[in-house]
Amino acid sequence: MRLGDLWESDVVVTTSRGHGNTLPIAEYVLAGIFYFAKGLNQAGVDRSRGAFAHSAYAPRLLAGKTVCVVGVGGIGRDVGRLCAALGLEVVGTRRHKPENGETDLPEGFSRIGGPEDLHALLARSDFVAICCQLTPETERLIDRAAFNAMKPGAVLVNIARGEIVDEQALLEALDSGHLRGAALDVYVGEFEHVPEERLWSNPRTLITPHTSGGADGYGARSLDVFCENLRAYLDGRPLKNVIDWKRGY
Repeated sequence: MRLGDLWESDVVVTTSRGHGNTLPIAEYVLAGIFYFAKGLNQAGVDRSRGAFAHSAYAPRLLAGKTVCVVGVGGIGRDVGRLCAALGLEVVGTRRHKPENGETDLPEGFSRIGGPEDLHALLARSDFVAICCQLTPETERLIDRAAFNAMKPGAVLVNIARGEIVDEQALLEALDSGHLRGAALDVYVGEFEHVPEERLWSNPRTLITPHTSGGADGYGARSLDVFCENLRAYLDGRPLKNVIDWKRGY
């Protein structure tokens, strides 16, 4: 059965979106930011060549810099909160702007815009965290134009889906030096094959096999949501996180 067929049927599907392991994923985003901001990727290069290139590390201070959270949902909110605690200014985008403007923002955020504000927010951001859902609207959202809009030396962290990023445009931004680095817990076709060799071997990338949601003693939140929805279903009450097939999540 295709997903579109499910929408036409009486089958109700729910997810743990916003209630899963959002905090471990947010910590992964911080790890990716630190990895490139402090030049830790250079340590592996130095070890392989048996000599230190001190100037290549060029460590950056995080406090006072700006991070753009693309997709301010459950994960994005935790990313913003943790980044703000480190002294970063936090801006972001989501499908719809807050109804009450900037008087009703999640903790840590100074501004949230809609899709039309993405490039303007990328232009002021030192770090970019991709946390949005993969939908027809977000597929290849981070394309060549988006990379061109980013600050020179920006760092990209993607914990969402690989298909949200145009990997050819990403490689161009890395090879040209426009991006300082990219931490990717996802990549295009991750369930079928290993990353493209040019991407995996690039010293400006850190690629992991979709492990950002893992953590010791922190794996039951999705099960809690399932059990809560099961009780609600049996009681005839509304369910949480029912998938809207037209919206895509």
